[in-house]
Amino acid sequence: MQERPGLLDFSDDLTDFVETAALIKCLDLVVAVDTSVAHLAASLGRPTWVLLPYTPDYRWLLDRDDSPWYPTMRLFRQTSSRDWREVLDQVRSELRLRTFLFEAFQASAAFENPFR
Repeated sequence: MQERPGLLDFSDDLTDFVETAALIKCLDLVVAVDTSVAHLAASLGRPTWVLLPYTPDYRWLLDRDDSPWYPTMRLFRQTSSRDWREVLDQVRSELRLRTFLFEAFQASAAFENPFR
């Protein structure tokens, strides 16, 4: 994490799931593999992206990028076993798009509406 000075690491401060849930509620997006944190984030209604292996757990079903149990969750799946490159490229691309749209919205919101 030292290579990324803009990232904050709160792992030493999280001693239980209540503290983890409180931190998750402050996040705009949670990106994780299939862990309890991904389930917690989605159950709290936070936007959650889960990276899944080629042969995922049965609960993720097949051939879909959403979850019937978590409406705020998006699934990113491997298309071949042990190859995470495509999954990470897709997440990177979607994250760039999301960042661009957020920044564009922020810029447009900064201008005052002359018709008020």
